[in-house]
Amino acid sequence: MPPEHSRDMTETPTHCPYCALQCGMTLGGSPVRVTPREDVPANRGGLCQKGWTSAEMLTVPDRLTTPLMRARRGAPLEPCSWDEALDRIAAETGRLQAAYGKDAIAVFGGGGLTNEKAYQLGKFARIALGTSQIDYNGRFCMSSAAAATNRAFGMDRGLPGPITDLGQADTILVVGGNVAETMPPFMRHLTEMQDRGGALIVVDPRRTATARQAGLHLQPTPGTDLALANGLLHLALTEGLVDEEYIAARTNGFEAVRTVVNGYWPDRVERITGVPVPYMRETVRLLARGGRSLILTARGAEQHARGTDMVTAFINLALALGLPGREGSGYGCLTGQGNGQGGREHGQKADQLPGYRKIDDPAAREHVAGVWGVDPETLPGPGRSAYELLSALGTDGGPKAMLLFGSNPVVSAPRATAVEERLDSLDLLVAADFVLSETAQRADIVLPTAQWAEESGTMTNLEGRVLRRRQAVRPPDGVRSDLEIIAALADRLDAPGKWSCEPAEVFDELRAASAGGLADYSGITYERIEAEGGVFWPCPSEDHPGTPRPFLDRFATPDGRARFTAVEHTGAAEDVDQDYPVYLTTGRVLAQYQSGAQTRRVRALVEAAPEAFVEMHPDLAERLGIQEGADVRVASRRGTATVRARLTDAIRSDTVFIPFHWAGKGRANLLTNPALDPMSRMPEFKVCAVRLEPATPNGAKL
Repeated sequence: MPPEHSRDMTETPTHCPYCALQCGMTLGGSPVRVTPREDVPANRGGLCQKGWTSAEMLTVPDRLTTPLMRARRGAPLEPCSWDEALDRIAAETGRLQAAYGKDAIAVFGGGGLTNEKAYQLGKFARIALGTSQIDYNGRFCMSSAAAATNRAFGMDRGLPGPITDLGQADTILVVGGNVAETMPPFMRHLTEMQDRGGALIVVDPRRTATARQAGLHLQPTPGTDLALANGLLHLALTEGLVDEEYIAARTNGFEAVRTVVNGYWPDRVERITGVPVPYMRETVRLLARGGRSLILTARGAEQHARGTDMVTAFINLALALGLPGREGSGYGCLTGQGNGQGGREHGQKADQLPGYRKIDDPAAREHVAGVWGVDPETLPGPGRSAYELLSALGTDGGPKAMLLFGSNPVVSAPRATAVEERLDSLDLLVAADFVLSETAQRADIVLPTAQWAEESGTMTNLEGRVLRRRQAVRPPDGVRSDLEIIAALADRLDAPGKWSCEPAEVFDELRAASAGGLADYSGITYERIEAEGGVFWPCPSEDHPGTPRPFLDRFATPDGRARFTAVEHTGAAEDVDQDYPVYLTTGRVLAQYQSGAQTRRVRALVEAAPEAFVEMHPDLAERLGIQEGADVRVASRRGTATVRARLTDAIRSDTVFIPFHWAGKGRANLLTNPALDPMSRMPEFKVCAVRLEPATPNGAKL
């Protein structure tokens, strides 16, 4: 039977547990019911199917309510006490670090953790464990956009202004994002813009639900977005649409970009991308026509081995048109995970300390160490990025144990079979989760954790707005919060400093640690968030209004000017060939979320999207002898997945699409290429080469 919660009829205002839109909702009643909030600008009374059904997660039948532990590798998971589990983790941690050094222990976090938990987890890794080996699944989300915006603007923050700016825009270009399915209430703002006469342009190899609502759909070959962006900038130059005055006043480095894009004449770009020249001309003219235009990139432009440069090319276009730093205009990134923004600002990333500080910056180390009460020299340096960390597990010189919070890399990481092998090679794998996810099933110790509605904290949404998540119900008996788990382990490890279990106390420490950093939260308090409906960072003092539009006066670079960077198209890390003649791209569907550990347990969502599939053009299916609904083997150089065929003319005939939410034989990440971007360390999820064949004779439908 599902666990019972202690409930009352109090209506609790909070936010959705899923994407970075962080839609406002109210929870109350018994059983708990969800009601959308009208007072949150992001959703203004709307919710998607995932949000409406989110309360069902609280009582899933396989909810964990007691720790589980294996007596030895290969033995079954058996219930145990909290003391037994935590004592063993501490003992094994000490043993392994004594034998192999501090970096023998790795920590892997998640972009869904609250700011308080992300902060405390980074602190725990660095001063309780003393390890440099910490990263998180947000590395797989928008790290390329973060690297590109830091390079161009000196600061990385989702949207360039409040989400309500979108409805007032003249033109919006969405590159590689399907917001109609990934964050449906976002479409309200795009529809408002279109109703006012604005133009929506979508770049995507598929005619997605978002592309169908666009006035113009550019459908490039996967992996050619950078060439497209350079081609658009070439056209802007030749048609006299660049803002030379803005370029001179607010930017550096344009001449090098001008030289590079001279080589991207329209016919050449059409040959590379497959996008007709008239579509490119219309795109540039629409972006340049009005006073308010926005270019927004998402995972389709970012999850590449050259993802940072791809995003940079679109930032170059935005800068040349004079968009960033103007109210209602600019470049923005559509953050994916619920706290994808805040999760990387406060210490989960391998190279960062709280406040978006670089861990190898002596001044940053001194400030944060002072807040933590330790010597700066004791803080470790940068560690491995997410995929590199997973690939090093159990190897010579790699971590021998890993503590995992809020992530399911068996499903979400590229080249998943190799990730499974590395996890299984560990001396100790600990997973903190609310169910036995595919990764938790492989763990030696599983710690049952509280869910989103059972604890309080803050989240930072895609606008850079810090919001309150409020506890609506108490967790089941036997379940602890991540903050309680971290504090208990820190105590057993005799860690220095204070380790509070109270989110408000942790947030106050986070404020002090972030003070003076790029992501300065020091002026944000729970009381202000309550009174103001959220506060935009940076906010350096309690009398500061917050910063909804950070670049109006200057960029966050030393000289206050944005930086152009010349980038060249090189193509995908793995192109199609005779053996693997079809492009694979991956993504999400409306009714599922991320690795599916949450949504695949909600009845209505399973009914809406029960299994993985491969979307392919009818012409490709005919050539391969594949029928609608037939099982198809899709093979890459890394593995094979078996999925059902879904035929549609909404995708290019040289490309197939598989959503990545499912485990088992339909796992998309059995196929994906772990080639990494040299700056962001983002794997190339969005394009690799595959071959397809019917899984049954004559392609018959099963």
